[in-house]
Amino acid sequence: MGEPARDDDPLRIVVADDHPVYRDGLAMLLDSVPGITVVGAAADGETAVALALEEQPDVVVMDVQMPGIDGIEATRRVTSASPSVGVVVLTMSEDDGTVFAAVRAGARGYLLKGADQEEVVRAVTTVASGGAVFGAALARRIADFFAGGPAGPEAAFPQLTAREREVLDLVAAGRSNAQIAAALYLSPKTVRNNVSNVLAKLQVTDRAQAIVRARDAGLGR
Repeated sequence: MGEPARDDDPLRIVVADDHPVYRDGLAMLLDSVPGITVVGAAADGETAVALALEEQPDVVVMDVQMPGIDGIEATRRVTSASPSVGVVVLTMSEDDGTVFAAVRAGARGYLLKGADQEEVVRAVTTVASGGAVFGAALARRIADFFAGGPAGPEAAFPQLTAREREVLDLVAAGRSNAQIAAALYLSPKTVRNNVSNVLAKLQVTDRAQAIVRARDAGLGR
């Protein structure tokens, strides 16, 4: 017995992008391919997560920059709740640090906006079959990440973005929000928001608990 015909068991895709023209165009492109069906389209991160959990698609094509929760946090929520759902992030540049954060959040590949139909279909089908799709620049960064010395702090909190990890590192070092804002050239409000995100993602109730968790993982030294 060979594999079932793709037409009998099409790949089910959710497309998430806040730009309606791009979202609708990508959905139409994918839906026109034999063996692929688009089961939902989302304009923001919350809707993308809800659709992914409801539809359980093979792949979510997820824009990184979206209102509300961004594509990185949406990716983390989808892959945490449904590890079988593959996520391909959409980005303007393969060197974008946010893409690396999305990979740590569970994305299995990325597409450059403007990729042609063949590239899009190849990425979606590769990720649907359990593979990964990364360009050379990002692949090097991933290799460096895993090869680079003590990765304890990085590995301990994969749910945090790079910025949130920087903030947590300074919190663990005993810095106040004002000191963190000065050190990272951020507004106090941005620091407060990052600290709130860190506490929520680490599932701790206050700063003291976050410090304990972070120092156990080697941060704040």
